[in-house]
Amino acid sequence: MDHAGLQDAGAAAGRASATEPLTTGAEQVSLLYRAHGMELVRIAAVMLGSRAAAEDAVHDAFCGLVRKWDRLADPRNGLAYVRSAVVNQCRSELRRRGRLERRADRTHRPLDPDSPEQAAILGEEHRDVVAALLRLPHRQREALVLRYFLDLADGEIAAAMGVSAGTVKSTTSRALAALGRQLRNSHEQPR
Repeated sequence: MDHAGLQDAGAAAGRASATEPLTTGAEQVSLLYRAHGMELVRIAAVMLGSRAAAEDAVHDAFCGLVRKWDRLADPRNGLAYVRSAVVNQCRSELRRRGRLERRADRTHRPLDPDSPEQAAILGEEHRDVVAALLRLPHRQREALVLRYFLDLADGEIAAAMGVSAGTVKSTTSRALAALGRQLRNSHEQPR
């Protein structure tokens, strides 16, 4: 779905239908989920490297939206709210993983491997790109995912990440350069 479609569906969630008015926040959030839930799962999967973790992050973000729906100043901002919540959920999950990795390093226990289903779904080239994305710093990964998977403008990315538009531009530029280097290096190494 293109960016204009995202805004249209978000606005649709905030207004009542002419034939069947949406009376509760839960119904409105449900409409928003049907329109954008899977797209947000795909984006979170790229950020987290796991579809299961992505589904959890998106589910938690939509649950938060249901709880806060009545307090939104403008229901048309529901999509922007849930998008930012998904990014924040991904950040929290990545911090949690970092703590687990540090703990595993101290106790010398290996971490759980990626699921076989996840590895089978992704093609070799996609795995290379996702692996390179996962090696990027969190902010750089977020900027690339929001730009190239959600096709957001700099201002929208800045709002989702909580930074300035200038920071988005420089972060995206650095991320693309680092991603290109990583992909070139991975193709130069024998498999």
